[in-house]
Formats: sequence, structure tokens, C-alpha cells
Amino acid sequence: MLQPGETHKAEEIVRDTVASVPAIDPSWHERAIRRLNSLTKPLGSLGRLEEIAAKLVAIREEEFPQFSNKVIFTLTADHGVTDESVSAYPKEVTYQMLLNFLSGGAGINVLCRHFGIRVVVVDIGVDADTSGLDGLVEMKVARGTKNMARGPAMTGSEAYLALHHGIVLAQQARRDGGDIIGIGEMGIGNTTAASAIAAVLSGRSVSEVTGRGAGLDDLGMQHKVRVIEQSLRINHPDPSNAFDVLSKVGGFEIAGLAGLTLGAAARRIPVVVDGFIATAGAAIAVALQPRSRDFLFAAHRSSEPGHDALLKFVGLEPLLDLRMRLGEGTGAALVMPLIEASARLMKEMATFSSAGVSGAKE
Repeated sequence: MLQPGETHKAEEIVRDTVASVPAIDPSWHERAIRRLNSLTKPLGSLGRLEEIAAKLVAIREEEFPQFSNKVIFTLTADHGVTDESVSAYPKEVTYQMLLNFLSGGAGINVLCRHFGIRVVVVDIGVDADTSGLDGLVEMKVARGTKNMARGPAMTGSEAYLALHHGIVLAQQARRDGGDIIGIGEMGIGNTTAASAIAAVLSGRSVSEVTGRGAGLDDLGMQHKVRVIEQSLRINHPDPSNAFDVLSKVGGFEIAGLAGLTLGAAARRIPVVVDGFIATAGAAIAVALQPRSRDFLFAAHRSSEPGHDALLKFVGLEPLLDLRMRLGEGTGAALVMPLIEASARLMKEMATFSSAGVSGAKE
């Protein structure tokens, strides 16, 4: 793994990965539609499951893609902006929840056990000594970002390193046989960073895209909005430059998720994007390389108001709307079985011809 001093190499790998994301060949999508239309059902009657199936075929360039090795990455990191009291919880909760993930007691653990999904927990920027923890992937860039309300959240070197770490995770997933990836996170203060990114990329006001996070009251909400507005005034992130936005008001887990998205897309691995913060990472990836959009599935619509703005930015319609806002990758875990089901339907349903069933009248 690259160390903080190897910035040039990290930047080179990030740029090469961005350039290597392939374009989707529409002929594979058309091929999938023909197959779906031949199955023993009225045209389009499986609704969005057909949309999912056709997209999977185009991503993988396989007639019948299969998903036997499902993995969700939960990236954890701290945020210096918590010094401004923008969260209802103290930042120590990030480390405490990391331990909860490793012991199998979090929501993401329960869902992944139920659905047979592997969970990979990554420390990419937790403000604690996590060395030697069993089952943890250690990729710490620094012990939390700096306070974006006082200056840039991270240096350019740190941003490239975090992006690079995400790309490495995608490479490892492919080597381990991973055929579909979910992205999730945990980090006290990260809805503040995600709201700042949403405001910049969408052009909406901070108040429009900022929610209560882990449970702020009305006064806490007003204060959070003011802190984000101050962060944008001080840092002037350039909406046309995703790297500038990321480094000035992002988070290490958001950068890592952006790198994961790019690395997976470069390897034709479908990516299931969890909620608000994960979508902030995906939005950075799409801003860096618009072709990466075609490899993404939006798991669900978060109750955080900024999520809609980011979903519109990446051009995705979520598959579920359960008013969730937990993060961790929980929405991605719920959606992965739907995605797998769509692929199985396309492969295993009989066609009108094979079943001897009459098709619709001309």
C-alpha cells in the first residue's frame, strides 16, 4: 500500500484509473432487451427488474451475468469539522462503531449475514489507534480530516492517497472474485461534508441540502447550515473541479468511496451505492469520470434532503424508499438480492418458444 510520501504515484494511478473506465456498448443492452422480451411474460411486466437485468448485461458484457460473490465495503473516518459541534454525537462514536462492525453487532452485519454478503470494514481516517484490530483493513490516510470551517479538509496529497486506497480495494475485490460491490460508510460529521459537496455540485443552497444527520434539533440544524456556509465561503470549492471540491470540503471515506467506484467501473464491476454519504462519493467519481455513472445502482432514497440533489447529479433513480438514513451500506445490502434476482429471472425463465407458450397477438 502506498504511504503518504508517495503522492506522485497515487496521483498517476488515480488518473490512469479515471481514463480506463470503459464506455458501455449499447449492443449488449439491446441484446438483453431481446432476451427479456422473449420470456414468458407480458412485455415490460417485471418493471425495473428488467431495467436492472439489461444494465447488468451491458456492464459485464455477458449474456447471463451471475453474482455469487457479493461484498460491501464500509469505510470509516473522522471529520475535523466536528470541532464545530455539527453532530448530535461525539466523534468518539466513529471508533466505537468501528469496533461494533468488527464484532458483528451493527445493522450492516445483520443484513449481510442474512443475505450472504461479505462485509469489509476499512479504517481510512479514524482518529484513534486501530492497529492490530482483527478483521480490519487498515488504510488510514490521517487521523481525521482538518476542520473545513477553518480551511481545506485535506491536502491534495491526502485526497489522492484516499482515492488511491479506494482503487486498491476494488482491485482486491476483483482478485478475490468479487462480482458486485456495495459502498457504505461510517463517520461522525460526514453528513456535514456530504451536504457541502451536494451544495457545490448541485448549485442548490446549503439550507436545501442539509438535514439533521444523526438527530440534530432545530437549533443544531441552523448551526450546521451556518458552519457549512462558512466552509464554502472560506474554501471557495470550484464546482467544475471535483478534486478541488473533494479536497476542500470532503472526507477520507468519501474520497475512498469515489476511488472504489472508479476502480470497480474500470473493472466492469457493478457498484451498489448506499445512501447520502455514499452517493457523495459516487458523485465525485462521476464528476471525475462521467462514464462511471453507467456502472452504478442507487440502492435507496435517504431521508436526508441532500440525497435527492446528489441522485439527480449522478442521474440515478433509487430502487427503494424506506426512509432510511443509517448508512454503513445497509441500503446496498437490501438491494443486492433484488439485483441478483433480476439476473436469475433473465437466465432461468423460459422463453415463449422453449415453453410452447403463445405470444401476444400481433
